[in-house]
Amino acid sequence: MIVIGSDHGGFALKEEIKKHLEDKGVAFTDVGSYDGASVDYPDIAKAACEKIVSGECDKGLLFCGTGVGISIAANKIKGIRACCCSDAYSAKLTRQHNNANVLCMGGRVVSGGLAEMMVDQFLETEFEGGRHQRRIDKITAIENEQ
Repeated sequence: MIVIGSDHGGFALKEEIKKHLEDKGVAFTDVGSYDGASVDYPDIAKAACEKIVSGECDKGLLFCGTGVGISIAANKIKGIRACCCSDAYSAKLTRQHNNANVLCMGGRVVSGGLAEMMVDQFLETEFEGGRHQRRIDKITAIENEQ
């Protein structure tokens, strides 16, 4: 199960990605926003990431105007490794090397077609492990110091 969410700046792109996920038969839950009205991205990031940390969802897709603000908010939640990407290669490598569990994008930065490619790369790529695991372990150690 995927969790998906956006603020008003990412709402239109989120809606495009929801259609893409539906067409591919990917199950998801939407934590908002549900229209283009102004909302605060930290609230959406928290609602989405709590579903990942609890185990209810495996990965998340979050959207705001640039993807940056919502990724910063998401990364404040213990257990979340969110990455703001604007190209498919980074979306793939953030899964393969960083075991990211949240992909963030900017609705004012990324087009629908590119976003679909990024989502596909992110969802279809597995974590490579190996030499990358020790780096993830170090990230977790830093997180646990806080």
